[in-house]
Formats: sequence, C-alpha cells, structure tokens
Amino acid sequence: MRRSSLFRVGRKQVLTARAQTWDKRRKILTKDGDVVAGDFPINGHCGEDFAAVRAEFERNFAERGEVGAAVCVYRDGEKVVDLWGGHVDLAQAQPWDENTIVIMNSLAKSMSALCAHMLIDRGAIDFDAPVADYWPEFAQAGKAGVLVRHVLSHTCGVIYCDAAPPGSWFDWPVHIAAIEAQAPAWEPGTNGAYNSINIGFILGELVRRVTGDSIGAFLRANVGEPLGADYNIGLRDDETARVSDMHPNPENAFFNIADDASTPLGRAFRSAPAMGYFQNCREIRELEVPSFGGHGNARAMARIYAMLANDGEIDGVRLLSPAAVAQAAQLVWDDQCIMTQRHLRMGYGFMHNETNTLPMGENPAAFGHSGTGGAVAWCDRDRNMSFAYCPNFQRTGPGIGPRGAALSVAAGGGARPDWLN
Repeated sequence: MRRSSLFRVGRKQVLTARAQTWDKRRKILTKDGDVVAGDFPINGHCGEDFAAVRAEFERNFAERGEVGAAVCVYRDGEKVVDLWGGHVDLAQAQPWDENTIVIMNSLAKSMSALCAHMLIDRGAIDFDAPVADYWPEFAQAGKAGVLVRHVLSHTCGVIYCDAAPPGSWFDWPVHIAAIEAQAPAWEPGTNGAYNSINIGFILGELVRRVTGDSIGAFLRANVGEPLGADYNIGLRDDETARVSDMHPNPENAFFNIADDASTPLGRAFRSAPAMGYFQNCREIRELEVPSFGGHGNARAMARIYAMLANDGEIDGVRLLSPAAVAQAAQLVWDDQCIMTQRHLRMGYGFMHNETNTLPMGENPAAFGHSGTGGAVAWCDRDRNMSFAYCPNFQRTGPGIGPRGAALSVAAGGGARPDWLN
C-alpha cells in the first residue's frame, strides 16, 4: 500500500515533481539519447596516485548524470584529493564552489555515534549500561534491557515510533516522548536492522541527558570546531546560505521503499512531515535531525574519518583514544536487512565494507556510512586512509549507486560491484 503523502504533498504531485526534475536533468545531459559534454567545471587538486578518482569524477558528470558534487581523500593524515565541480542548480547557472555544503543524510547517524563514543571514552557513558540509567523514561514498554551498545549497533529493536505524529522529527520533545512509549520489535540485542529514524534521536537524547547540550551543539563544539570540519547538525544563517538543494531522483530505491507504508521502512517513516519533499525544507537545515539532517561537504567528512583512520587523532587534535576507535570499529552483524532490503554489515554506529552495496576499498575491515542522497564516507585504519563523497542529485540503486561506488573503488581499490559499469 502506497501512502498519499509521505515525503511530498500528494502522490500525484510527487510523481509529477520527480518526473519534471528527471526530465530537466536528462535534457541537460542528453540530445537524441547521446551524451552531450556539458559545462561541468571541476576545481581543486588531485594527487598523481589518485588520478583514477579524478577520472571517475569527470565520468560521473559526463556519463552518470551528476549535477554538483565533491570528493575528498586523506592518506597518512594528508589531504591528497580535494575536488568539487558541477552546479548547485539543474539549470547550470550557479557553480558548486569550494564552500558549498549539502545534506548528507544518514552520515549524521555516524556523527551521532561518534559523539556517543567520545562520551564513552571520557567515562560519561557506560558502553554496557542500560540507556535508562541516563534516561529513566526510556525504560517504558519493555525497553529496560536496551543497552547503549544495542543502540549503537542497530540491535536495540526500537526501529518504529508508532505514537509519533507526522512531522515529529521537527519537534524534539514530541518525538522523544513517542520513542519512550514504543515497544521494541524484538528482544534487544538478538537481531539487527537499520534504525532509519530513531537512532539519532536516541543517541541525541543520551548526549543531552549526560552533558546538557543538544547533540548538534556537542558535535559543533567537540568535533567540527576542533577539527576545522565544515559539517553540522543544525545550521546557522551563514551556513544555510551555502547549502545546495538536494535534487530528487525517481530511481532512489530507499525512498521508494519508505514510500510504501506496508514495508517495515514505511512503518518507520510514519512520522515524516506532511509538507511534501522535505530534503530542502528550512526545518531540516536549521533544526537538529540527528538521524539524517546533517549538512557538510566531502572535505569535512573526509577529515573527520581521517581522525578515525589515525586512531582518534589528526594534526595534534585527539578526539578519541586508540582503544575507543578500536571498539567503535568492531563488526557486530552481517545479514540481510529488513528495513533497507539489502545486505548490511553493521558495527557500533558505522556500516562496514560490503563489496556489492557499499564498497569501501580493498580492506574488509574498513568502516563508515552512506546516506540516502548519495553521500558516503569511510576510513581504512590499516592504510591510514579516508574517503568522502557528496552529491546534490540523489543516488540511484542498487546500494550506494554508480557515482559514489565508482569513486570509492577508484580511491580505495578492491572489487567493483557487479552492477557498476
């Protein structure tokens, strides 16, 4: 059963808007079915060892429908690739510049997890403690046994929020109260499934209960500012002015699943706003939506993951101890996910390398996160390397889509997904 208004005002309007956006993009890119070399300015630098990354970045624009994007790679603590190109708009009137930022969707989950790991490392949160030790109201409806590590590993079972009204993402107390009332879908710790909506709110409320700060404020003060990383959950006015819209893609598999109310993911998305397509709304930029509402660019995310690749430190700034990074980097489950309808390898707040859906180079132990819009970031601790990519035209399926996958493989090596041209 398809719902009439999940991400958009109505299903008819949804399909019309998607089709119009897609037609505009195709008219820019094609003429009588042949690719036309458009004006796709590409700026930045790329080390000789990573020439394949620039080649795939250019190919994304010429052949794969890229609109605007950025890609960045760190190796041994040094920025060896920093490219950006294309345009902010479909009409190709405004170039994507060095400081353009964009919604990076579920990469926010990994940043929320990073905040939790920092507090665990400081002794403010116990990795093995019940969430209710810090948030007593959370124990309702059979959740007393949910541990902090269950939340981080997407095994807590609190994947739905049935009492939340549409739009509760933008009303923190309302959504938190609905989470408190929600029963887990299984005995905590016994199963894993991608916690699409609630994980950021649960971790955010933990951070608030322990520190008194919202998760956006904690992230800004303890991660973004110390590292000089231009990524935030909850933007200021000057930051909002630099945001590129996220252009919808009718072939985005994740949102097509979520749009079907009969699916587990569709059930989780009942709390979506009824305003229509929400990726570019004021609320998701200015308010704190820590499961998928963070904005930044590839340079910022690659730097944060470079810190993780280097055991918690970069350029003399340490955010985590090596032991804390090692704990965060553990793989917890490896299975088909009922929410995303794809194979996932999940750790404590981070996705792990999965060749056919989320390639992260040649190392199976590499970990990071992807976002439904197409953003992806990962690190390889064995090679002290990080990678990040962010587009403003939503990914297509399967997995992270051909644009992100091509760049990821070019940067990190390893097998190409069997569907990638």
